[in-house]
Amino acid sequence: MTDNTIPKSIQPLTKDDFESDQMVKWCPGCGDHAILKSVEKVFPALGYKKENYVVISGIGCSSRFPYYMNTYGIHGIHGRAAAIASGVKLHNPDLSVWMVTGDGDSMAIGGNHFIHLIRRNIDINVLLFNNQIYGLTKGQYSPTTPKGQVTKTSPHGTIEHPFNPGELVMGARGTFFARGVDMNPKLMVNIMTEAAKHDGTSIVEILQNCVIYNDKTHQLITSKETRDDNQVIIEHGKPMIFGKNREKGLRLNSQNRIEVVKIGENGITEEDLMVHDMYDKDPSIHLKLANLMPPEFPAVMGVIRSVSSDTYDDLLEEQMKHEQEHSSIKTMDDLLNSGDTWEM
Repeated sequence: MTDNTIPKSIQPLTKDDFESDQMVKWCPGCGDHAILKSVEKVFPALGYKKENYVVISGIGCSSRFPYYMNTYGIHGIHGRAAAIASGVKLHNPDLSVWMVTGDGDSMAIGGNHFIHLIRRNIDINVLLFNNQIYGLTKGQYSPTTPKGQVTKTSPHGTIEHPFNPGELVMGARGTFFARGVDMNPKLMVNIMTEAAKHDGTSIVEILQNCVIYNDKTHQLITSKETRDDNQVIIEHGKPMIFGKNREKGLRLNSQNRIEVVKIGENGITEEDLMVHDMYDKDPSIHLKLANLMPPEFPAVMGVIRSVSSDTYDDLLEEQMKHEQEHSSIKTMDDLLNSGDTWEM
């Protein structure tokens, strides 16, 4: 069931229509502010009726989001946003459901719900804020904290291998994965718009900065001095080019491995570079792209994977419709008298 079924607004809406009257209580300089402003631009552009948007969250700094959007919303409990969002969407398919979560909320206590939401491919849009730390509870390491980092709960450095959200999504048979960064609102708006168009579970990882407990955690990717050489923004059908002077690119070598090359050296031209195909059913290249990270490789930004597949909500609707048309059980009385019965 595509989002074409969601009722459209007769009157054009603006971002002002989605701003709530609540004071935004994130720290000054927090990346969440930019994400909020991006969503306030995306919702009116999608054109749905205001009452058909629902924002659902778990626990964490990111999970204050429903208070700051003038829509229906639910502030749930830790790690359970996916379960709540699934129920909301399946009960009312005519809703545009947005789940806002953090790296700890979804990939630690909520990990089981997270992977099964992706596996089922329910038509829900997930915004995953990744600041590689627990911010609301004051700086404990999270499932995405780099190995060896010193935090409040790892004073000698973490000894855990961190999750890569993109890799986790691919492993759970995800149909849509994109990555953005809080420092690039224009890219976030484009990615979120594509996520909304996708029929199925869309996961948008947003590299977000926590100025208090993990400041500059994405510095190589975001700072003006280093970002050009440490991120590549990909677009479907276009070669993967990056660098301050757009002199670098990604190439698939003879061992089927991605390597960084310089255009003009050793006879390399744009024709030798990888051309992005976000619709490729085979996830192998998408997985490789999701795993690229500085300093050896640039982080890949943009829509990495967007493929069509059966959705849980479509198949459930088909099952219910079939049973309604063919089953002899039409009422509760029919059900109660459908098997072996006797009188006392």
